[in-house]
Amino acid sequence: MTLSKKASNLDRLPSVIRGLGSASDTEEFLQRLITAAIELTNSASASVLAFEESSNSLRFVAVPWFWQELLKDILVPLDESIAGWVFANKKPLFIQDATKNAHHYKLIDQTTNFTTSTLLAIPMEYKGETIGVLEVVNKANNANYTEDDLTILEILALFAATALWNANLEKQIQGTRNEFAKLDRLKSNFIGITSHELRTPLGLILGHATFLKEMIGEEHREPMETIIRNATRLKEIIESLTQVDNYEAGVSSIRQNTISISRVVNNVVSSFQDMAASKNITLQTDAKDEDLQVEADANKITVAISNLVRNAITFTNDGGQVIVTVESVTGHVQVSVKDNGIGIPANDIPHIFDRFFQVESHLTRHHTGMGLGLSVAKSMVEMHGGRIWVESEEGEGSTFSFLLPLRPPRKKSTEQAFIT
Repeated sequence: MTLSKKASNLDRLPSVIRGLGSASDTEEFLQRLITAAIELTNSASASVLAFEESSNSLRFVAVPWFWQELLKDILVPLDESIAGWVFANKKPLFIQDATKNAHHYKLIDQTTNFTTSTLLAIPMEYKGETIGVLEVVNKANNANYTEDDLTILEILALFAATALWNANLEKQIQGTRNEFAKLDRLKSNFIGITSHELRTPLGLILGHATFLKEMIGEEHREPMETIIRNATRLKEIIESLTQVDNYEAGVSSIRQNTISISRVVNNVVSSFQDMAASKNITLQTDAKDEDLQVEADANKITVAISNLVRNAITFTNDGGQVIVTVESVTGHVQVSVKDNGIGIPANDIPHIFDRFFQVESHLTRHHTGMGLGLSVAKSMVEMHGGRIWVESEEGEGSTFSFLLPLRPPRKKSTEQAFIT
C-alpha cells in the first residue's frame, strides 16, 4: 500500500465514525463497524466476538451477513483460538499465516468454507475490563497487517466495546424492570385477594361487635370497644391498600361535584380533635377564603386531608401544633398541613409518598402504621389532576401541601369506577 493510501484510510476514519452514529440499534452499529473495519484495513472479512460468561467462551455478535446464519450458534473457546488468546492476554496479535498458528480455531474456516491466512485481532476493553475481540482477516494482495491497521482497529474497538457494554447494561436494566414488574403483579394480586378475603369476615366482626356492645354490661364494654377500635383500624388499612392499588392499576375514577374545600377541611379537623387532644396537640384551621369552592370528589379529598392530618399528629410530639390552611393560588386551591413535629431526614423526602415507606426502621420505630397514608393521599390528589409535595427539616417539622385545579381534567367515560 502506498503512503497516500495509508493516509487516506486514516483520514477517512473520523467521517466513518460519524456515520456509525446513525445506526438504529447495537446490531446495526456493529454491522456498520465491521464493514468500516474491512474497508479501512483492506480486508476480506471482519468480526466482533463478545465474551459469554455462562459458557466461558466467545460468541460472534457481528459478522458479514452471508455468515450470520452459519456462525450464530458457534462458540469460540478461549484456550484453543487466536481470539481467545487475545482476550485472555489483553494484547493485540498480528498473524502472517494462520494455518501454521497453533491457536488457529479451524472450525470457523470449515464451517464457512473459508481459508484464513493473515489476521489482526485486538481486545475490546471498557473501563479496564476486556469484553470481547475485534478481528480482521486476509488483507488484500496477501499483504501483512501494519501499525496503521492496528491504529484503525484500536479506535474502532473502543466504539465496539462501548456499544457492547451499553447493550449489556440495557439488557440488565430491562431484566431488572421485568423482575420488578413481575413482583409488582404478584404484590397487586396478593393485595387484591387479601383485601377481598378479609373484607367480609371483618365486616361481620365489626357488625356483631357493635351489636354486642349494646347488649353487654358495663364491665365488658371496654374489651368490646378495643375489638371494635382495632377492627376499624384493620378496615382502614384494607381500604387504603385497595385505594392505592386501584389507582395504580388505572381502574379508579372520581365523582365530581362542586364542594366547599373549607368545609371539607373543617370536618376533617373536627374529626381529629380527640386524637390531637390525647397528645395535648393544638389542631386548628386557617382558611384564607371561607367560600372557596372546587370541582372535586368530596370523599376522596376527605381521605387525602385525613391522612395528612393523621400523619401530622402522629409525628408531632406532645404539646405540639398542627395547622391546616386553605388558600387560592392562581387557578388552583392549595391545602397545607403544617406541624412542628420531628421532621423528615433529607434523604427520605424523595421516598416519603412511596407505598409502605416508613422513615423509621421497623425494628426501632416508635410510631404505628404501615406507611400507606401518604401514598393514599398522593393517589387521591393525582386523580384530580393535582400535585402533592412536602417541605421538611429534621427536628423542626413538616409542611405537606397539595394543589387542586379549580377545573380538573375529566376522566374518560369508559373508565370503570371501582373506588367510591
